[in-house]
Amino acid sequence: MKKKQFPIVILVTALTLFGCKKEQQRQQATGAQPFPVVKVTYKSVTSHQEYPAKIEGIINNSVRAKIQGYIKEVYVDEGQPIKKGQLLFKLETDVLSESAAASNASVVVAQVEVDKLIPLVEKGIISSVQLETAKANLMQAKASYNNVMASINYSLIKSPVDGIVGELPFREGSLVGPSDPAPLTVVSDTRKVYAYFSMNESEYLDFLQQTKGESLKEKLSNIPLVELVLTNGQKYSEKGKIEAATGQIDSQSGTIQFRATFDNKNGLLANGSSGNILVPKVFDNVLVIPQQSTFEQQGVTYVYKVSQDTAVSTMIKVKANTDNLTIVEEGIKDKDEIVALGIGKLRSGTPIVPQPISLDSLIQSIKPVF
Repeated sequence: MKKKQFPIVILVTALTLFGCKKEQQRQQATGAQPFPVVKVTYKSVTSHQEYPAKIEGIINNSVRAKIQGYIKEVYVDEGQPIKKGQLLFKLETDVLSESAAASNASVVVAQVEVDKLIPLVEKGIISSVQLETAKANLMQAKASYNNVMASINYSLIKSPVDGIVGELPFREGSLVGPSDPAPLTVVSDTRKVYAYFSMNESEYLDFLQQTKGESLKEKLSNIPLVELVLTNGQKYSEKGKIEAATGQIDSQSGTIQFRATFDNKNGLLANGSSGNILVPKVFDNVLVIPQQSTFEQQGVTYVYKVSQDTAVSTMIKVKANTDNLTIVEEGIKDKDEIVALGIGKLRSGTPIVPQPISLDSLIQSIKPVF
């Protein structure tokens, strides 16, 4: 028969209760409260700088009438995929057709005149001057006829590229012409799209100084792939590549424009839409702390460093803030402990009971969700 172990259990329980009571007594004696603390450590993190962006198809071709006339037919609808050479509009050609008939008649008359004069010149009955004049009249008649026929051909307005039909501001019966301020439509090739965004002068200088490469082209090629946040807050599934920058500061806005290219196979991105570009910036082997472990006073950033179970207000120099994390340049060092949460309840010199927690678990719990 086994011996009962009640005395040992009672002893362990008593010791545990004694320890807890002792800890409570220590807290009561010192007035210290428990606070979660983390150890400062080196990590590699990626920051994202966010810029508003405007989306355009890689080709945006304005379709305009080359002659003046009334729209007789519209063969496409807004948002319709079309092919290069596909008929979009037809203009009324009644007047042009009459002109073509008259011009053709003039050509026939001029040709008859030339044919009549040729044998007369060969027989020496008339001078060649009359024949040359008749030939000139024939050429002029043919030119007039060709011009009218070209205008008739211009009445058939076709798409210059493959793409998607944009807005159709003109319908049947509208009078249109080459001088109209608005095009008949815009055909956009959106199989790939351009995302245009701008940096201010200070951000551009940081980019030039901190990105590897001798030339602007090399620097652009060394930028990691960028992401696009849509207007609904969701990240676009495809990553893009920054391929071009103007390299000149706009005198009006004080900014420099960049262009990133994204695949758009699913057609989610439309010409004229908007979003935000996230440009990554990698920080290798830097001191990282939770941003919510910091506070500001008169423009200076502080943390509560733990020293002998006391929270001590310590000034730090911030290198960057990213995704709820603060990258520290000066003020604290590796393995230092700081108060992680609840800093609003503290004052410098407040005694605390440190409750160590993992920096990684804290970072994961406050990681932003897009």
